[in-house]
Amino acid sequence: MNIATHNTDKSVFIIAELSANHNGSLETALETIRAAKRTGADAIKLQTYTADTITLDSSKEDFVVKGGTIWDGKTLYDLYIEAYTPWEWHQALFDCAKEEGLICFSSPFDKSAVDLLEELDAPAYKIASFEITDIPLIEYVASKGKPIILSTGIAGLEDIELALDACRRMGNDQIALLKCTSSYPAPIEEANMAMIPEFRERFGVIPGLSDHTMGSTVPVVATALGAKIIEKHFILDRSIGGPDASFSMNETEFTAMVKAVREAEKAVGWVSYELTEKQQKGKNFSRSLYVVKDIKKGELITEENVRSIRPGYGMHPKELKNWLGKEAPRDYGSGDRFEI
Repeated sequence: MNIATHNTDKSVFIIAELSANHNGSLETALETIRAAKRTGADAIKLQTYTADTITLDSSKEDFVVKGGTIWDGKTLYDLYIEAYTPWEWHQALFDCAKEEGLICFSSPFDKSAVDLLEELDAPAYKIASFEITDIPLIEYVASKGKPIILSTGIAGLEDIELALDACRRMGNDQIALLKCTSSYPAPIEEANMAMIPEFRERFGVIPGLSDHTMGSTVPVVATALGAKIIEKHFILDRSIGGPDASFSMNETEFTAMVKAVREAEKAVGWVSYELTEKQQKGKNFSRSLYVVKDIKKGELITEENVRSIRPGYGMHPKELKNWLGKEAPRDYGSGDRFEI
């Protein structure tokens, strides 16, 4: 999958999620983008909504957050008033990312957000976990013909199939599916990275990870299992606070994660039985046939005078059985390679 200038076949696409980590300050948002570049991230991702486009200003029970989250007791409206990224900032954020050499895109939460992002020439779209059931929104996003990245944090099999069908119905097969655990922070034992190869094999999509666990372990495991996209929340400093601060990585942590993911990529490698130059040289330490006791021409070859030992410059050990009991074709001294 090509996302702007990045080809996920060549390297894992690492996304720094800005989310609400600007804490209401444009300058903080801009500095976060600059810091994301320093970490080695490939992209910065925004969220494009307003409180009015995502929910209602209501204090009825249905609209109050509960269930053991870090936001319990707040109304949805108040939470999104606090967390949203002002739409008038988007141009400046996209421009800053471009100056830094980062790919910038966003999660839209309604059609008007998509329209704004189209004006900014966003190169891809992310569907957040809680929007995976919004089939009309997914259809509208997919209709733009750009790569679409779907998070699966609250999705069962039917939800995933409906979302994928919506994309493909609109003629869009540029789809990535991210394993996500919608818990903030997410317990590592619920990461379930076995879903990474499952997504690829069952659905024929680019698999990836949207991670809310603490640390780099899960992104590294995901990479080893074939994830081509890694997304993590990113913040300048957790001490600035904000709705997502507690489960976001700072610059030092994100940099370490990027390094670990890149090393994991190298470690995974590719299927090949060809030996590298170093491996070829290493064969010198393998076994081969050597004379371990002086042999005169015509003397019988036995296991007492020819053995399979290190190093590996002599005849292949498989040949020993073919020579046992035969006459030596010439004189050999102890330590000579057994060669004809």
